[in-house]
Amino acid sequence: MTETPRRAGETGKGYLVTVLDRTTTRTAQPQPTEPVATAGAVRPIGVGLALAALATVVWSGSFVTSRALHDAVPPVQHAFWRWIIAIAAVAPFAARQTWRQRKLLREHLKFLLLASLLGVTVYNTLVNQAGMTTTAGNMGMIMAASPVLMAVYERVGGTRLGARRVTGMLVACVGVLLLVSKGSLAMDFAVGDLWIIAAALSFGSYSALLKRKPAEIEGLPFLFSTFVLGALMLLPVFLVSYAVQGGFEPTVGTVSPLLYVGVVSSAVAFFAWNKAISIIGAARAGVVYYLQPVCVALLSFAVLGEAMGWLQVLCMGLILGGVVLGAARTK
Repeated sequence: MTETPRRAGETGKGYLVTVLDRTTTRTAQPQPTEPVATAGAVRPIGVGLALAALATVVWSGSFVTSRALHDAVPPVQHAFWRWIIAIAAVAPFAARQTWRQRKLLREHLKFLLLASLLGVTVYNTLVNQAGMTTTAGNMGMIMAASPVLMAVYERVGGTRLGARRVTGMLVACVGVLLLVSKGSLAMDFAVGDLWIIAAALSFGSYSALLKRKPAEIEGLPFLFSTFVLGALMLLPVFLVSYAVQGGFEPTVGTVSPLLYVGVVSSAVAFFAWNKAISIIGAARAGVVYYLQPVCVALLSFAVLGEAMGWLQVLCMGLILGGVVLGAARTK
């Protein structure tokens, strides 16, 4: 190593500082920041996909319960008691935060009312109504159309979806259409199928609306307030249903499914879905939502004894392949 010559007038201490400065200037290199950013980005996307998958699996069970209760509990009453149970389940965790944010919630009341109407009052009531005249498998398959609407909303909003995600969405769509049409691509819908199409439109609109949720409103206050507002909007229809159709007998066979849809399918799944959309967006979460027909078909086969043959298995493969392709993170 060649020693740096000492200039005249430099003291020993000054000379040492000069050498260190020159060495630092010569050897210091900028640290690579890209791998750190990439590694940090993988984790939130993975968490978002996992939350979307959790909500999708849990909601699959709610289609089975809707079908199972169609003879025992009127659809509107099913939906109303679901949200009353959900409010009771979330209140211990959310009531204090909701009270602290009451001014903020009042400022965004119009947004909360629209979200409550689409995601709470209308969506689940239509699902229960559909369960009166169509199978759980059909409900799950047709609901898989809602991600298309989510993607359309995001594209209109200026989000670039990317070729991979669009291709995955189209592949999953083909699988869903083959399932619904039983391989013929002839759209022969029952009345219940039309109800669930309306439910898919409502849920797709709700999911797209979540991207506009004011960031300052925390997750639990948002969830709790939409549950309360949705139940209040459903109350007049519930009273009419109770007066005309009468109530239902509270047995293990009726209360247990209501507890499931109230606690797990409402409180847990809606929180997971809302959080997933805040992380990965409605379009990518919508691709994961295509897993729902697969989950519903398996559950309805296991619980309700609904038929599942080679066509269902083939279409499930298409749907799963489309989900993997569309939800994958681009480099």
